[in-house]
Amino acid sequence: MNMAEQNASATVSEEAPNSTPPSQGRYSPEARRKRRRNILIPIIAAVVIVAGLFLWRYLSSYESTDDAQVDVHLYPVSARISGYVVKVNVGDNQWVETGDVLVEIDPTDYQVALAQAQSNLANSEATARSLNITVPITSVNSTSQLSFTASGIEDARAAVAAAEKQLAAAHQQVEAALANDVNAQDNLHRYKLLVERREVSQQIYDQALATAKASTANVAASQANESAAQQVVQQTQSRLIQANANHEYAQTGPQQVSSTKARVQAAIADVQEKRALLQQAELNLQYTKIIAPISGEVTKTVVVGLNVQPGQQMLTVVPLRDVYITANFKETQMKHMRPGQPVEIHVDSSGRDYKGKVDSVAGATGPLFSVLPPENATGNYVKIVQRIPVKVVLDPGENRDLQLRPGMSVEPTVYLR
Repeated sequence: MNMAEQNASATVSEEAPNSTPPSQGRYSPEARRKRRRNILIPIIAAVVIVAGLFLWRYLSSYESTDDAQVDVHLYPVSARISGYVVKVNVGDNQWVETGDVLVEIDPTDYQVALAQAQSNLANSEATARSLNITVPITSVNSTSQLSFTASGIEDARAAVAAAEKQLAAAHQQVEAALANDVNAQDNLHRYKLLVERREVSQQIYDQALATAKASTANVAASQANESAAQQVVQQTQSRLIQANANHEYAQTGPQQVSSTKARVQAAIADVQEKRALLQQAELNLQYTKIIAPISGEVTKTVVVGLNVQPGQQMLTVVPLRDVYITANFKETQMKHMRPGQPVEIHVDSSGRDYKGKVDSVAGATGPLFSVLPPENATGNYVKIVQRIPVKVVLDPGENRDLQLRPGMSVEPTVYLR
């Protein structure tokens, strides 16, 4: 058989199976399965894509972490004064309210100090009042004294002038007496010669002798008056000097008033100091009672008989009503996290879920707040994903039973959308 015949026979053999009618091949079971398969594959692919989108959207709608715990701001209660503890009014883990008296320190010393401060204040106030009264009196006295000494100077000057005039008059009297005495002595000498000659009578001589003696006595009296007048002048001059000195002293009256006012100001300052000391004594007496700064449970380290010092911690108040969550999220989880987003907190100890919201994000990563922050400026640097503290607060009423305790481990979930 030649080549053409072989090709022809092969062609006839291949076309022989397709010799069935077209209507039977299109509705065969294999054709139907093929059509169903072509329809289901796109549907399944679409379902898978939609499910993947929903799954991706759900997984990206929240962030969670197991590095979280319950936190609270602890309130340490310490002594503000030194003293002997006489009473402790609370026990361990006891609930207290704000203002409750927790510890009492012996108040005797501080009561004595308060009484002494009150006495010192009363004394200072009395001193200030007396000095305050002295100011107007000193002012009036200085003014009147200045006027009085000025008039005293004028009086002293007038007295000096009068005394000097009296001295001049006395000096003139002395000169007149001396002249009269010279004349009387001359007359006595002449009458003596005449008596010896018996030219005049003895009576005339006796009169001349009496006149001479009287004249001598008058000279002595005049000289005594002059001496007295000189003493009067010296006395009046001394009074004038004293009047001038008094006037100069009186002129220091304004300075005396200023000095008195300064003493008043010092007394007022002393009163203020004593009042401040009294207030401090009152405060110290109040500090003998240690009160609770906030409501919460108490953990105490103080017992009766302990001598405490200022700043010594005696108790710690845990305000369980103010607990919050500190969640340390990875920095890769912080992209869409914002304050105000809702949070669901799962508590490991009870299995209970609490609701809250993001309050704030810390200003730095956790390691930077440690005592020895890491130093990355080295040649062996390895990039490590850091964690940032996020504060989560509970919704009102979530912790009504106060079961959340600081330090508990929790798992918060932040819903981003």
